Amino acid sequence: MQDLRAKMREVGGSVRVAKNTLAKIALEGKPGAKMAGLLTGMTMLSYSEDPVAAAKVAEAYAKTNDKFVIIGGAMGGEVLDQAGVKAVASMPSREELIAQIVSCIGAPASNIAGAIGAPASNIAGILKTIEEKAAA
Repeated sequence: MQDLRAKMREVGGSVRVAKNTLAKIALEGKPGAKMAGLLTGMTMLSYSEDPVAAAKVAEAYAKTNDKFVIIGGAMGGEVLDQAGVKAVASMPSREELIAQIVSCIGAPASNIAGAIGAPASNIAGILKTIEEKAAA
């Protein structure tokens, strides 16, 4: 359990063990209130600012600990079953998406800079050649 808490903290998340009745009361009026039906038996809640991060850590921990079973989750007002949590865990995290977007945006700019710079170097080479011929 301490290992799970440490891994969740690394990604900016948290893990809480809660009484089901208190968790249901806390969920009333919130977007995730529909997940109250999942709160049966011993319940542990994991959450993070990045919704994908908590799912990834929980999924990875479930693979190494067979007593830890993911029942479901919520993303905003959408209730997810076990397969839904696995699907969210397979998505890239927020930081990975930002990196992908930046690389897509940056690639055309570097191509344009290379295309603009290449003729200038060709012109400089031609001017140098003309200058050398005129001096000779």
